[in-house]
Amino acid sequence: MLRREVNELLTRTGPGTPMGDLFRQYWIPAFLAEELPEDDCPPVRLKILSERLIGFRDSNGRYGLVDEFCAHRGASLWFGRNEEGGLRCAYHGWKYDVTGQCLEVPSEPDNSNFCTNVKLTSYPLVKIGDILWTYMGDPAKQPPPPEFEFIHVPPEQTYTSKRWQESNWLQALEGGIDSSHVSWLHSGALKSDPLFKGAKGNKYNMNDLKPFFEVAEADGGLFVGARRTAEDGNYYWRITPWVMPAFTLVPPRGDHPVHGHFWVPIDDENCWVYTFDYHPVRALTPAERQAMMDGFGVHSENIPGTYRPVQNKDNDYQMDRDAQRRGEHYSGVRGIAIQDASLQESLGPIVDRSKERLVAADSGIIKARQKLRKAALALRDEGITPPGVDPAHHRVRSAAVLLPREESFLEASRDAVTVKPGVPQHSV
Repeated sequence: MLRREVNELLTRTGPGTPMGDLFRQYWIPAFLAEELPEDDCPPVRLKILSERLIGFRDSNGRYGLVDEFCAHRGASLWFGRNEEGGLRCAYHGWKYDVTGQCLEVPSEPDNSNFCTNVKLTSYPLVKIGDILWTYMGDPAKQPPPPEFEFIHVPPEQTYTSKRWQESNWLQALEGGIDSSHVSWLHSGALKSDPLFKGAKGNKYNMNDLKPFFEVAEADGGLFVGARRTAEDGNYYWRITPWVMPAFTLVPPRGDHPVHGHFWVPIDDENCWVYTFDYHPVRALTPAERQAMMDGFGVHSENIPGTYRPVQNKDNDYQMDRDAQRRGEHYSGVRGIAIQDASLQESLGPIVDRSKERLVAADSGIIKARQKLRKAALALRDEGITPPGVDPAHHRVRSAAVLLPREESFLEASRDAVTVKPGVPQHSV
């Protein structure tokens, strides 16, 4: 169980909260690049860490992320005109550049310096890979840009999607580092999903339903090892890296692409789930990419024009009890992403962790909570930079390996969990 005051600390991410300040030490995903596809395209609303913002791309291709509301009368700049190097409010014509600096106030004399004293809150917005990243902390402490492998492989080797999840970010993240549920919740997908089926490791997931967990410290977070019994005196280890605060990599299966997530708070009761697949050494096949676009693997099928899943709580996630009885979907919900989301959302917007009864298989979750709490308090009380800010901490991989029973999973897998460009993932 978790004390209520600790749960409050870990789940609240608005301005001025300890966890909100922690998130603001990192570069975090703000948009998919496809949301601002060309110069002077329509602006896009964004709510992130409980702040309401507007993203836009100006006439010169520069990206901006600024306060949603005009400094004049507070009208939303989403209604604005993106033109001639800035975003002009539709109400009275005030115009702002990508830094939030006011450029024009039509009602003021041409020789007035009124504009120079008007500036909206703004944050940097940079494109790396398929994602537009922002940093919302102290500009003097802005870290170097992220170096996660999936955003630095060639474009043909990666695919990223996103979806809105109606739960607090932490219960979503905790699902990402919980490997024990795979043998139950995702058992049907291991046999049928085109981005999972056929891997030798699937049989170990299904033959050993009582994995043993071992958690090791990492510079940027944790390595969570889930051990299952294999043949010939070996163990099958699935190694999940977690990089603070909200990056996880799912252990690979065979030659299938590697996938993972970022869990980004919208506010305290909703989060964005950025989901990616990539392969370190080859292009994604057309069939793989199409399957991702169709919502297979860890991706979702979204309502056209939105990032809300077609299967959502308003339609009971299109629960199919007949498919559940037939064993096609263990929970009756189709698709790995929505199987996870449906149960994580079922906990409520913010789960009451004081009612939990955790077991040994939850050791990764317990350690992650401890590490987040310690880092948030060290930042608040002593100004200590948290783990995961340094780009060197990003250069990790997940792995699925067979090891002799006497070997330490992490010591024997150091190469497997380290990014080595041009070298395939270690996978069974």
